[in-house]
Amino acid sequence: MALKENDEVKKVLFFLNEIGIEIIEKELEETFLPGLDLGPNCIYIDYTKLLYPGDILHEAGHLAVTIPSERELVGSTQISKDWPTQGDEIAAILWSYAALHHLQFPAEFVFHPNGYKGHSEWFISNFESGNYMGLPLLEWMGLCLGNKKAGKENKSPFPAMQKWLRD
Repeated sequence: MALKENDEVKKVLFFLNEIGIEIIEKELEETFLPGLDLGPNCIYIDYTKLLYPGDILHEAGHLAVTIPSERELVGSTQISKDWPTQGDEIAAILWSYAALHHLQFPAEFVFHPNGYKGHSEWFISNFESGNYMGLPLLEWMGLCLGNKKAGKENKSPFPAMQKWLRD
C-alpha cells in the first residue's frame, strides 16, 4: 500500500487541512527529516522518501507554534536564521504530543525509536506521566491551558488544546 493511502497518514493530513496547514506533495532532495520539508504555512511531502509518518506532526508543530507573519516566511531566506529557536523546538515537540492525543494515536507514532536523538522513550515516559516540559510556553502562546488555569476556567487542560495555531 502506498504510504499516502495509509489510514493514519490520511487522518493526519485531514487534521492538518482542518487546522489550516497545507500539505503539498513534491519531489524533495535530501532533507533533515527524510521526505519532509517546510514552506510558507505548508509542509512539503515526498512520499517516496518519507520514512516516519509521525514526523509530519512534528513538522506541523513547528508551523503551529510560529506566529503568522513568520509562518508565511518559513522556507524562504527572509525567515530568521535563528528559526526555529530552542523554545520553538520544545513547543513543537509538546504540540505534536497534543496532536497525537487528539488523533488517538500511540505516542510511538511521533516518538519513534529512530527519532529525537535516541530520547524518544524519555519523551514518552515524561509525557505519559504528565510531566509536560514546555507547557508554560504553549500556555503563554495561547494554545492550551495547564491544570490550574483550566480548572479556574472550567475548560479541558493539556493535552487538550484551546486552538491549534498560534495567533
